[in-house]
Amino acid sequence: MGKAKAKAKQLKGTMQETAGRVTGDPKREARGHAEKLAGKAQEAASKVKKLGK
Repeated sequence: MGKAKAKAKQLKGTMQETAGRVTGDPKREARGHAEKLAGKAQEAASKVKKLGK
């Protein structure tokens, strides 16, 4: 997965996390946080993959 898709996933997670916090929905907030972290992991993997080339 490319860096742009990873950044998009981070943004989506941040938005979902914020929406959960604003609406008082802890499950939505947790899902957003998890998605944001997954995006960060994908971005890191993309960087490692790029260094290996």
